[in-house]
Amino acid sequence: MKAALKFHFDFISPFGYFASLRIEDLAARHGRTVQWHPMLLGISVMKVMGLKPLLDTPLKGPYTERDVLRYAREHGVPMQRQPSDTVMNPLACGRAMAWVNRHQPQRAAEVAHAIYGAYWGQGLDLSTPEALIPVVGDEIAQAAASDEAVALLRAEVDAALQAGVFGSPTVVVDGEPFWGIDKFEQIDRWLTRGGW
Repeated sequence: MKAALKFHFDFISPFGYFASLRIEDLAARHGRTVQWHPMLLGISVMKVMGLKPLLDTPLKGPYTERDVLRYAREHGVPMQRQPSDTVMNPLACGRAMAWVNRHQPQRAAEVAHAIYGAYWGQGLDLSTPEALIPVVGDEIAQAAASDEAVALLRAEVDAALQAGVFGSPTVVVDGEPFWGIDKFEQIDRWLTRGGW
């Protein structure tokens, strides 16, 4: 059995959203599965790396906004939320995902797609466990408010940092990290050739 692709993402990342729509097909082409790992850009980018959020960075921010909208148009990705809209607090979503990974891992892809689709596709604010109820159901939404979910997300974030993950999306293939949606073609070649 080939090792799963480890897909690290933050729900506030539009590029993570785009990658979430492609990662399963990429993995399947190479006889792999996907492990869905939430991470927090607020920790990796702002606290660990000491950088500003991408959209707050002079010159890079306006370009990134254009890039996100261009990608969505090119690929026909539904997107009611705009990159310039107020960013939600991603903790409830990340905690829900971390809890699902521990207790209902077979539902990880389903839950990730539901949250991403509601946040970016429909433009919903999912910053509280209560807001997650119509998206993922009562059980998962309530679990997102638990101390256990807090600890599980903290463990996911720590593991991501230990693996060298700093951005969303990052795909770790057999220990080799690839950052960004633009690396998916390279990941495909890497998996085809067995690395280089």
